[in-house]
Amino acid sequence: MLGAVVFLYSFASKRNAVRIVKEPVVEFAGSENFITKEIVNKLLIQNFGGPTGVEKVKVDLNKVEKSVGENPMVDRAEVYTTVDGKLKAIVTQKKPVARVFEGAQSYYLDYKGHKMPLSETETAHVPLVTGEVYKADAKRLRNLLDYIYDDNFLKKNITGLSVLPTGGIIMHARGYDYDIVFGGPVNIDMKFKNYKAFLQDAVKDTLIKNYKTVNLMFTQQVVCTKK
Repeated sequence: MLGAVVFLYSFASKRNAVRIVKEPVVEFAGSENFITKEIVNKLLIQNFGGPTGVEKVKVDLNKVEKSVGENPMVDRAEVYTTVDGKLKAIVTQKKPVARVFEGAQSYYLDYKGHKMPLSETETAHVPLVTGEVYKADAKRLRNLLDYIYDDNFLKKNITGLSVLPTGGIIMHARGYDYDIVFGGPVNIDMKFKNYKAFLQDAVKDTLIKNYKTVNLMFTQQVVCTKK
């Protein structure tokens, strides 16, 4: 009995190893569309020698996975072969949280603070970051952008951030002409809680359209100036 089991296992393993790899199958985890299945397919094919005719045992999955993961639109990739011989890739794309205009350059910043090129297939609806971007503390700016991305209200309403020479930040809100003087990207949670509380009361007052600035730099209060 034991001998039969060992024989069958050995036979199945050898048969599986020489199985010919079929066409690649690509799946995306998430709703992002900054890279196409066709592009991933090309990367897969280029790295295992062709769409068909390669034995499973000869496919270097680590190499293929690394190649797909190095694409600037990809956050991570999982590549493996299935029992029936298909080469399958599950790809998680990067999540842009802002579009940066820095001199002649324009690029996205993703959720992890990494640069991400613009996509030919989709435009992300994210805040625009302009001004002296290099003057801002990179880690704190990332935390600020991630905070906005994670908040449904702010994600819909904060349309832009301008970085001043001092490293301070002025924001722009959808539907209003005033500037939000945020200051440095510190005390983020408190400042936005103050802004939401201010806005909840201010929208009842028609004078909100006459405001020139809404200053959040003082954590205990919101200071406004009129036009």
